[in-house]
Amino acid sequence: MNLSYREERHVQGIHIFAARLAGGGSTVPVLVTPEGAIGESREILSWVDERTPPERRLFPGESGALQEVAGLCRRFDEELGPKGRRLLYVHMLEQPELVLRFNNEGVPPWEERTLRYAWPLFVGVVHRKLGIRPGVELDDEAAVWREFDFVANLLADGRRYLCGERFGAADLTFACMSASVIVPGVYGTPLPKLEEMKPALANLVERAREHPAGRHAVRMFSEHRSRPAP
Repeated sequence: MNLSYREERHVQGIHIFAARLAGGGSTVPVLVTPEGAIGESREILSWVDERTPPERRLFPGESGALQEVAGLCRRFDEELGPKGRRLLYVHMLEQPELVLRFNNEGVPPWEERTLRYAWPLFVGVVHRKLGIRPGVELDDEAAVWREFDFVANLLADGRRYLCGERFGAADLTFACMSASVIVPGVYGTPLPKLEEMKPALANLVERAREHPAGRHAVRMFSEHRSRPAP
């Protein structure tokens, strides 16, 4: 099991219909199982982990350790994930052509045209769904650095992973929830390069990658994210 299981896309446009048609909510991925559809990444991860050989599972079996890992995953999901994504959107919406180029990667021509022509509507939906308001990026950036400092404190004793002796659910969740600010080179879809970003966003990404917690996230993507076959 690797990082590809937790990469997710918060849908603000046409993809929402496919997610809901599959039985999920407003985001992808959606996992369709014999027991029904699962639309939350945390629940998908648990479902898959329960069906994975014990030596490869991401959640520990012991109750106390499991509670610690589950608590960290919940913290990153609820704090770092949404605030980091909103912070990225605030910056990226200042570069419409860059957003359209990467957001429309691999979509049918009609969908690309629809989003391009409906860009003002798209921006309005994003602002409403994410609660973007003047100055929110300052609060979100402060929250991101708090979470990064929290993780750096855990790593300060020299451990290679957040919990236990090997890669686990806490590492996977932190890496994926921090992807919006470290913009990893290895990801499920192509992401913009630093030189394509406006200076404010490029500076944010550089600082995040250089932070001890950011370096941990970058390493998790490098070592545990499966690369597509050539």
